[in-house]
Amino acid sequence: MVEKILQKYSHAGRDSLIPILQEIQDSIGYLSEESIEMLSTHLNLASSKIYGLATFYNQFRFKAKGKCHIQVCHGTACHLLGAVTIIEQIEKQLLVKVGQTTRNGNFSLEVVSCMGACAHSPVIQVNGVFRSHLTEATFKELLEELIETYRTVNK
Repeated sequence: MVEKILQKYSHAGRDSLIPILQEIQDSIGYLSEESIEMLSTHLNLASSKIYGLATFYNQFRFKAKGKCHIQVCHGTACHLLGAVTIIEQIEKQLLVKVGQTTRNGNFSLEVVSCMGACAHSPVIQVNGVFRSHLTEATFKELLEELIETYRTVNK
């Protein structure tokens, strides 16, 4: 997959670094060490420079997302209406910290600055599907449902 992306950018220079990184991440789900090394060779650019740029932007991930990727909005409205409690519940129930994936690869947790849905706060996304107006009780119910669903997936 990465090879095809690099072929597409056969005459690219450093100015194409961000779009190439975005395509690699879209393709394999994250920026692997191997993909960065391949890109380093392709652009004749030190891998440390690529890591430096990629770590500057919070859009890039260096670990695979879980089968169930949970994004929690931490904008002002969501923060005031319970985002912190939601994050704490996820961390406690799934034994995962922000930016991590569970050992079994089922869940990953990401906190984002704003999802642009302040009127529906607090808001989360689960694999791209928005859930809004969450309360501690409704989120607990949702989390239990997700845990059961992804427990079944592994059997």
